[in-house]
Amino acid sequence: MTAQAVETGDLVAVIGLEVHVQLETATKIFCGCSTDAAEEPNTNTCPVCLGLPGALPVLNEGAVEAAVKVGKAIDATIPEDTRFHRKNYYYPDLPKNFQITQYDAPICQDGELEFSVGGDRRTVAIRRAHLEEDPGSIKHVRKGREDIETRTCSIDRADYTLVDYNRAGTPLMEVVTEPDFRDPEEVRAFLEKLEEVLEYLGVFDPTRDGSLRIDANLSMVPAEEVGDDGDIDEAVLEDANRTEVKNISSHKGAEKALSFERSRQKKLIESGQAVEQETRHFNETHGNTVSMRSKEEEKDYRYFQEADLPPLQVAGWKDEIAIPELPDARRERFQREYDLSEEAASKLTSTKQVADFFEDVAEAYDPALAATWVADNLLGELNYRDIEITEIEGRLDEVTRLIELVAADEITAKNAHETVLRRMLDEGNDPDAIVEAEGLGKTGEDEIAAAVTEAIDENPDAVADYHDGEGGAINFLVGQVMQKTGGSADPGDVNELLRAELDG
Repeated sequence: MTAQAVETGDLVAVIGLEVHVQLETATKIFCGCSTDAAEEPNTNTCPVCLGLPGALPVLNEGAVEAAVKVGKAIDATIPEDTRFHRKNYYYPDLPKNFQITQYDAPICQDGELEFSVGGDRRTVAIRRAHLEEDPGSIKHVRKGREDIETRTCSIDRADYTLVDYNRAGTPLMEVVTEPDFRDPEEVRAFLEKLEEVLEYLGVFDPTRDGSLRIDANLSMVPAEEVGDDGDIDEAVLEDANRTEVKNISSHKGAEKALSFERSRQKKLIESGQAVEQETRHFNETHGNTVSMRSKEEEKDYRYFQEADLPPLQVAGWKDEIAIPELPDARRERFQREYDLSEEAASKLTSTKQVADFFEDVAEAYDPALAATWVADNLLGELNYRDIEITEIEGRLDEVTRLIELVAADEITAKNAHETVLRRMLDEGNDPDAIVEAEGLGKTGEDEIAAAVTEAIDENPDAVADYHDGEGGAINFLVGQVMQKTGGSADPGDVNELLRAELDG
């Protein structure tokens, strides 16, 4: 696919991504150390991930299987043979002074990912996706005074730096796109879609610290160099000095960093200054990028084949590795099978956990009721509280019980949503206990009929307004009945009973 771009005055922004995804495995990619976060630094380590002399790597089969799943999901070519290489560079968190990665024979090649942005469908080409090990992590520390405790800080304010090798050797998959992005908003939409696909595959946990990190490359080229089909000549891209913004940790951060960088480069060029080819750091606090170092070129890494790992051959079993139904396919099926709107289906497939829960509820109750409760009521309340559905995974049976009470007509939908569900989320009580404590069981027919009669007798002006065609009169009378029944009557039933009495 040719590079795409968006015009900024007489210049065009061209953006490509390198997305580092932590694969969800129990152990590291070349040793048996745990990938779980450890409270104490440098405790999930061994001679292999510390790069001690004589230690030999052994490839984690689970990481390879995860990579094959990703390749299938992005419709990539998975070659029969793939190899590992050593990428040589020095940094304190890289104990071997080289990183085991893949160079000219990645496990996934020539894929693509389709996503929506601003109501339009876009497809971005994925040049490669390869396996590699993660370095360790660095913590910059500033000494505290007696009245200020020691704390982490940015590198330019640090008194010293600590290195933790617990992450060293964690399995990563680096997804490298073509420079196909038009603007930072599109980058954010792509990252959201990529994360959604990875979650559905079960190879990625977004709650892990540092589970997704983005390096973004951006350059500006003259608008006249862009063809009508968006094609930009490779020579033009080579001549345009691009900057790389490293270690962005979120979708929103990527959009902000690239928006700043686009504006910064445009101003430089328009003022007659050159854009330096360099690596920059995104400062999330200030929303700007700052220079880190001159950008390395490929030759600087002195790649050569990893002698301790033989070529990897997946041809014999890659076809046996199945992938689940992906978000787009599930969204289309929900619309077709459950007669849902596109908006509702999108909400219900936003994560695999949400989609699975909806289908469980829809099997037991009316799909329309299930969709309303999961897509609107539950997700709406969770979003308001900034809670993910995974955080209440152990209580979803209680939500199902609440839906059962509504389906069985034992409680009104209004009380179930506005009182019971909210108290469940805020206080942790189960639905039956809340219904009993608040007396929210649905009012009997005789009691509702009596409340209707009282409301009519006590409000002759509203009754007269109703007969005169005043539309709001019936709503007022419904409110009076609901007040008399403590909100435990169904508003629709009350409306019907009132009209029957008033028109009789």
